[in-house]
Amino acid sequence: MESQLGKSVCRQLSIFSLPDDFILSVIVPIYNENGTVSGVVERLQQTGIPMEIIMVDDGSTDGTSEALDEYVSTAGVRICHHPENRGKGAAIRTGIGMATGQIVVIQDADQEYDPNDFRFLLQPILAGEADVAYGTRYGHCDRQLSPWWHQTVNHGISLLASIGIGLRLSDVETCYKMSKRENFEAIVDQLHEQRFGIEIELTARWVRNGLIFTERPIRYRHRWYDEGKKIGWKDGLSALRCIFKYGFFRR
Repeated sequence: MESQLGKSVCRQLSIFSLPDDFILSVIVPIYNENGTVSGVVERLQQTGIPMEIIMVDDGSTDGTSEALDEYVSTAGVRICHHPENRGKGAAIRTGIGMATGQIVVIQDADQEYDPNDFRFLLQPILAGEADVAYGTRYGHCDRQLSPWWHQTVNHGISLLASIGIGLRLSDVETCYKMSKRENFEAIVDQLHEQRFGIEIELTARWVRNGLIFTERPIRYRHRWYDEGKKIGWKDGLSALRCIFKYGFFRR
């Protein structure tokens, strides 16, 4: 393909070969997503990337657990059930402990994100150009526009986090955080946040470890609260707490 299109075009389109033994570990924290969880598994499998899908059911009560049990015998899908809801951060820590692939990425179960963007995030890591790749929802126009308050709050949190942590990020709250498994494992015992504060804490600890970051634009479809969106204003306040705790105060 490179001989036909040229190296520059292939780079722009993220056309590259994966290592022969490559496995991507996809951690999927899940809480009450009975209506979307099957679609997420299908979309992940359709990417064509060799992967293990680690589904962490975080104490769901809406039938999600039963829906996941249908995948118990599915090749490449691993399932873990928390007996009670502990939060996204706890689910991610469980997923890190189960991961065996060379590279790990986090995928929400709500279908706001498109896993076909994984190749764009994989490219700089496999090329040795970065240790960590974040998918920014605000890097280009190929996305559904979010409500003004949603985008404003996210920009504000990202700006304050950038100042506190010491790294300029446009979307610190993005779900798509990708890095080599050893980089996740190096900090998993230091992670304490149970809910969405994990986004800030994870970032701060990687920055302190001297990892090189890159951002790549991704597609995003905003979900509304009547569709099951979980994050709320209390999580916004928690994000501010985490910025000061793990950023400014270096806890």
